Amino acid sequence: MSRMIDLIRASAVPANLVQSAAKGSLSVPSGEMIEILVHLAVNNRVFSEQAQLTLAGWDETASRTAASDPATPKEVLDYLISPKNLRPALLPALLANPSVSEESLLELAPKASRNSVEILLKNDRVNRSHEILKALLSNLNLTGIQSETIRNKIEPPAPKVAEPEDSERESTEEVFQATSDDEVQEADEVLDESVVAYMSEHANEIAAEADHAYKPIGGIHDEFSTAEPVAAEATDPSAGGAAAKKAPVKKGAGTEKRGSALQKISRLDIKGRIQLAMKGSKEERSLLIRDGTKIVALAVLDSPKISDGEVERFASQKNVLEAVLRGILMKRRFAKNYNIIRNLVFNPRTPLDLSLGLMKNMMIGDLRALSGNKEISDTVRKLATKMFKQKMDVNKR
Repeated sequence: MSRMIDLIRASAVPANLVQSAAKGSLSVPSGEMIEILVHLAVNNRVFSEQAQLTLAGWDETASRTAASDPATPKEVLDYLISPKNLRPALLPALLANPSVSEESLLELAPKASRNSVEILLKNDRVNRSHEILKALLSNLNLTGIQSETIRNKIEPPAPKVAEPEDSERESTEEVFQATSDDEVQEADEVLDESVVAYMSEHANEIAAEADHAYKPIGGIHDEFSTAEPVAAEATDPSAGGAAAKKAPVKKGAGTEKRGSALQKISRLDIKGRIQLAMKGSKEERSLLIRDGTKIVALAVLDSPKISDGEVERFASQKNVLEAVLRGILMKRRFAKNYNIIRNLVFNPRTPLDLSLGLMKNMMIGDLRALSGNKEISDTVRKLATKMFKQKMDVNKR
């Protein structure tokens, strides 16, 4: 006796029965029903959309059973693992299924959602495959830390050369100290718990980036262009006090202070910069947030001393790594600050997926401003226009 799936493939059933199949209403075993739905979703132009909707809401237990069964037809597994159809709840079962091909995982890796990325990174099969990890590295949903972790797995750090015997007497604190004793304050000799914890948690990434000197995004010349103005506007006496003109900008204490901080940072190794990022001054954090080494820039966001006002400014900067902008949202404290959210959306440097995800929180006035902002992407601008019109319509009712 032929199975229903075979009859549907052979176009040997009436249209009303195929329509019922697309709605999942046939009295057939669950595994066969999923197979029928996938066939219709992929091959039937008339009922494809209905079959896709039915599959998206199909019983999770039954779907997981199909996802984990090596005997499940390849067409079904390929459908379930494809980026546009994947349900994250099924991903662990699919990864454990040997019948799911590596080619399917290579296609999924660059396009997986943030939830799926986290599942992939915890999976042994993924972590054993350099090819999948390389594909995953191009995923825009990766955090900076995740990217560095993957790079370290693909290219493990070179073995450390044995130090001279005298170094064995160094304490843990001395190992973590900056390279220049002249530039390290006495208070920094005793590292606080947050610095030690950060270095311990990211030891592999730090080892992989050990030779990277301070190289700011945008270049050294940009350090001073982002400094706060040191000269105020002066009133023009000839205009009767009504008009103002710019006073000549002179090299003042603010510029000298920034230059001193830059010189200090330039002489530090990666551990010294991380320590300074977490324990240093506001001026030093403003420089280190632009560090081209992700693990250093992200350490700024972990500083116990950082203020919301600083992060508001970081969120609007174009001369920071995308990983920094993603890292801001990973901190619940900052993700609840509307000014930070607003600055991220208005920042053309912010990755598109982040901007689109944040726009639902935007106020109507900001949506209006976004709709006319030529610096941001067309996608964000068009969505802002659409959302602005929708909110205006609601307000008119």
